[in-house]
Amino acid sequence: MSVSVLDMFSIGIGPSSSHTVGPMRAAAAFVRDLGNLPEHVDITLRGSLASTGRGHGTDRAVLLGLVGWEPTTVPADVDSVPELGVRIPDEGSVTGPAGTVSYRITWDPAPAPEHPNCLVFSADGHTSEYFSVGGGFIRTRADLDTPAGGGGPEVPLPFSTATELLAHCARENLTFAEVTAANEAALHGGAAQVDAVWDAMRACVTAGIATTGLLPGGLGVVRRAPGLYAQLTDPDSGPRKGRDGLTAMDWVSLYALAVNEENAAGRRVVTAPTNGAAGIVPAVMHYARDYLADFTRQQAREFLLTAGAVGIIIKENASISGAEVGCQGEVGSASAMAAAGLCAAIGGTPDQVENAAEIALEHNLGLTCDPVGGLVQIPCIERNAIGAVKAINAARLARLGSGLHRVTLDEVVQTMAETGRDMMTKYKETSTGGLAVNLGLPVSIPEC
Repeated sequence: MSVSVLDMFSIGIGPSSSHTVGPMRAAAAFVRDLGNLPEHVDITLRGSLASTGRGHGTDRAVLLGLVGWEPTTVPADVDSVPELGVRIPDEGSVTGPAGTVSYRITWDPAPAPEHPNCLVFSADGHTSEYFSVGGGFIRTRADLDTPAGGGGPEVPLPFSTATELLAHCARENLTFAEVTAANEAALHGGAAQVDAVWDAMRACVTAGIATTGLLPGGLGVVRRAPGLYAQLTDPDSGPRKGRDGLTAMDWVSLYALAVNEENAAGRRVVTAPTNGAAGIVPAVMHYARDYLADFTRQQAREFLLTAGAVGIIIKENASISGAEVGCQGEVGSASAMAAAGLCAAIGGTPDQVENAAEIALEHNLGLTCDPVGGLVQIPCIERNAIGAVKAINAARLARLGSGLHRVTLDEVVQTMAETGRDMMTKYKETSTGGLAVNLGLPVSIPEC
C-alpha cells in the first residue's frame, strides 16, 4: 500500500474532484506523455462525465489542463476559458501557460464498462484513455487492474483493511495516526505536509463566510454562509456559541456550507476525500477547534492522519466516486473519516475510532448521487452539513462505548461496495433520477 494521506486530501478547485480535478490532471498527463502541446486535440467525455460534465465544469477543466494549468496552481480568476457556469463551445481554441491548442469536445453518455468516468484524448495520431476514479485520482486503461498506488515506495506498516490497521495498533501499541505517520515518513519524509491541508481548509472556510452572491449555473442558489454567520454572531438576536446545547451544530453547518459554496463556485478547496464532500472534514475540525479544550496544530495533524487512514481503507475496498457507488462513497466516506478523526481527538482508543467510522458509514449506506442540473449544489451543499453532524454524533457515540461492537468497518465498506454495484445508474451522478428530475426547476448554462 502506498496511497498517501496527501492523496486523500489534495488541494484543487471545485466543483468536483472526479469531474473537475481528475479531468484536468488527465489532460495534463496526455500532453506530458505526448512530449509537447499539439496543434489540435479531440476530446471525448463518456458516461457520467458527459451526463453532468457541463454543470461540473469538466469541459473547462480539461481545457485548462491541456494548456498547462494544474489544480493546485490555477488561479481562481483565470481567463483562459469562460468562468464556471458559462457554456463553453464544443469547438474552439484555448491559450494558457503551455501555449495555444484547438479542440473539439464530443459528449457520449454511454459509460465505458471499466468505469463511468472516462476521457479519451486524440492528437497527432495518438489516442489515450483515462478514467477519473474519484477524489482526483486518475487511471489509465493499462493500470486499472493494478492496486491503487501500486509500485510506490514500501511502507513500514502497510494496511488495506481496518482489521490490518487495528492489528498494527494492537501489536505496536500505536494509534491510527501513528501508524499513518510512519507510512507518510516513508512516502514523503514525514507528515508535516499535512499541516498545509489544515491551513487550506481554514482559508476555504474564511473565504466562504466572506463571499456573498449567487452560485453559478442557473439554479439561482444564494450563498447562505455569510448570512448564517451574521445571525450566529449577532449579539442581540442571534444564537451564540454556548447559548443552548445545540448551537454548536449551527456552527458546524455554517462551516460545511461555507466550504461547499466555495466548491460550487469553482474555487480552491481540499478534496476530503472528494470535492462534493469537501465540507465535512473541515466542519468537524472547526468544531474540534472551537469546542474542545485544546486543539493544537499537532492535534489537527493527528485528526487528518486518522481520517486519512479511514479514507484509504474505503478507497482500496470500495470507492469514493459518486459516479461509481453514489453519494454513500462521497458524503458517506467523508462522514466516516471525520468521525474517526474526532473520536481520536476526544481520546478514543483505536477500537473506538474504528467504531466511529463504522457508525458514520453504516448510516449513509444507500445514499444516492442526484445533483440537480448536473451542478454540485442541490442536494450536495446541505448534505455536507448533515454529514458533518452525523460524524460528530458517531464519534461521541463510539467514545461512550467500550470499543466492542457487532458490525465492523470492513463489513460496512464491503456492504457499501455491493450496494453501489446494485444501485441503478440514474442514481449515480448522471442527473437522470431523484431530485435531479423531480425538483422541477429549469436549468440552463448561459452561452459564452
